[in-house]
Amino acid sequence: MISLAIIPARGGSKGIPRKNVRPLAGEPLIAHTIKCARQSQTITRIIVSTDDPEIAAVSKQYGAEVVWRPAELSGDTASSEAALLHVLEHLTITENYQPDLIVFLQCTSPLTSPEDIDGTVRALFDGDGDSAFAASPFHYFLWKNDPNGEAVGINHDKRARPMRQERVPQYVETGAVYVMRTEGFLEAKHRFFGKTVMHITPPERCWEIDEPIDFEVAEVLMQEQRQRQNLQALPNPISGLVMDFDGVFTDNKVIVFQDGREAVFCDRGDGMGLGRLEQSGLPLLVLSTEKNPVVQARCEKLGIPCQQGISDKIGTLKEWLRRNGLNPAEIIYIGNDINDLPCLEYVGCGVTVGDAYPEAKAFARLVLSAHGGKGAIRELTELIIRRLKEDKICQM
Repeated sequence: MISLAIIPARGGSKGIPRKNVRPLAGEPLIAHTIKCARQSQTITRIIVSTDDPEIAAVSKQYGAEVVWRPAELSGDTASSEAALLHVLEHLTITENYQPDLIVFLQCTSPLTSPEDIDGTVRALFDGDGDSAFAASPFHYFLWKNDPNGEAVGINHDKRARPMRQERVPQYVETGAVYVMRTEGFLEAKHRFFGKTVMHITPPERCWEIDEPIDFEVAEVLMQEQRQRQNLQALPNPISGLVMDFDGVFTDNKVIVFQDGREAVFCDRGDGMGLGRLEQSGLPLLVLSTEKNPVVQARCEKLGIPCQQGISDKIGTLKEWLRRNGLNPAEIIYIGNDINDLPCLEYVGCGVTVGDAYPEAKAFARLVLSAHGGKGAIRELTELIIRRLKEDKICQM
């Protein structure tokens, strides 16, 4: 099944100038939708339809192809369907290419997840539909003014106020994901045709960028969404934390004095986080390939057991787990380089700092936002502490 994702993104937004490339959570708005599409299991190709060189450059940077949209399809009154039809026509003429499915994604919905895309595709097939869209449960009472200026109910009788569980379920279109069988779309030239089915997505992932304030709200929602995802990546239960030193406690740089002594920069916030974590009684260990007095000095100050000068980190890790009766599936290991790969793969949750080497990130279940020596340990300890508190509440 060939599924083509098309993301319309013109450059002439008037409500929020340069909206599609405005930064959100550190990345251009359109980048979030492209990354989501790339993580989808059902998308086979991603194309951005645009008339703007900057949008095109950003789209290519994040892994999408670009089809240039003509000026007559780039104005305020041009429909999204017109952009989709133009992409399909262009691909037919230039490549004799026609996908089985069109997945229309809106880059103004940055909270969309890969599951929202794949779920909408599955809904199309499971419901034997011709078109599908993402929707979210809607539980509010809608009103309008009648010709006499009186407020009247749209989706309810104002004389009755049934409880939520007593009402007929209603849904709101999220505006994020639409899936269409290509042949039917080419004939209907509209996103809703034939039998239309819905994929229900959680309300917390439904947010559209229409006004400047929407960026601020989306920023908060994305931070919370990422934290929930990070919490879900942690083992359940958590029985121990093992840490590399260089590139994790430090920024992976070293100061060498003329007499051969070395010094490194560490983050005091990391120490504070580890101090709070120690109070929980969670077993901690530092495993370092390097043999350097600064490693021992830092660990002694923090009161954390340390084994350094270790050439066989995975063997040492396994022995520590055996000696303490710990289950590898319940252990978190944080590293930053290729010598950490066996440990990252062996434990229940391999974690890397934000600036880890790509090979290490590929083995990690969780990649932190903070860099080594710049708050990565603090970010991880805060996640663990929150998870431990939530688990404790659940057990009460």
